[in-house]
Amino acid sequence: MSRDVPIRVSERAGRRCASSGAPWEPVVGYSRAVRSGSWIAVGGTVGLNADGSYPSTAGEQARRALTIIRAAVAALGGRLEQTVRTRIYVRDMAAWEEVGAVHGEFFGEIRPATTLLEVSRFIDERMLVEIEADVVVA
Repeated sequence: MSRDVPIRVSERAGRRCASSGAPWEPVVGYSRAVRSGSWIAVGGTVGLNADGSYPSTAGEQARRALTIIRAAVAALGGRLEQTVRTRIYVRDMAAWEEVGAVHGEFFGEIRPATTLLEVSRFIDERMLVEIEADVVVA
């Protein structure tokens, strides 16, 4: 787990919940990731740096988002290799190859089912990509 991705785990409603400290988590009322039994669901994750800034490119933001996802999954007892599905949202489909290449660095041998969609906007105009993941822990 990366040191600059501080993940806090708590028990809520009989499930283990991971928080990455994103400013929207308490406002919207969600967890970065939730484990229920063998299932870990990772909510939409953006490439927010620890200092509140964003990397400048969609590929760099994808790399940061996937680093956060990997840390959240690990905090809940899973491994990235157990990922069965990802969903990638980009603000500009022209960045699909750049984002896809980074996804391939993390998942090339794992080959989860994946969807890539263009969206009109995100909650913050600096966001270029958001990624979700579903993990099944054996």
